Amino acid sequence: MNETQGTTQDEGLELRTDRLLSATPEQGFDAYTDPAQQRIWFSILDEEPGIVEIETDLRVGGQQTAVWGPDEQTLVREVQTFLEIDRPHRLVTESVGSDPSGGTMTTRVTVTFEAEGAGTRMRVAQSGFPTPEVRDFFAGMAWQGAFDRIAAYLERR
Repeated sequence: MNETQGTTQDEGLELRTDRLLSATPEQGFDAYTDPAQQRIWFSILDEEPGIVEIETDLRVGGQQTAVWGPDEQTLVREVQTFLEIDRPHRLVTESVGSDPSGGTMTTRVTVTFEAEGAGTRMRVAQSGFPTPEVRDFFAGMAWQGAFDRIAAYLERR
């Protein structure tokens, strides 16, 4: 049940992507937002354990801070501020990310979880990318990798 549909749209610098997960909307939402579950799925497919640190204050106006990477020299940092929370259906955040080079980017991320058949369709819309190349990286690599990890975590539960 790991089917992927649409990837990017050519409407400005926004991406839309989704994945069908073997889970209920509640299980998908919680896997995506709960720091204890995130610590597992962030590295579930890695051959070597890396660094994963996550703190979450899941309330409107609260923040999630995630720091991850294979080692101290290559850490990615993301701070998300929760703008809307409708558990287990919808989550909207402003995301400020930084990479090991010190580059930063601010985007708006909307994630929805909708029951579909025996699973849940997790949909992502993210906007505010600085270039089409960055948007395409997130659509083709970052989100697909996150979907792969979340799906693997949910299937092993």
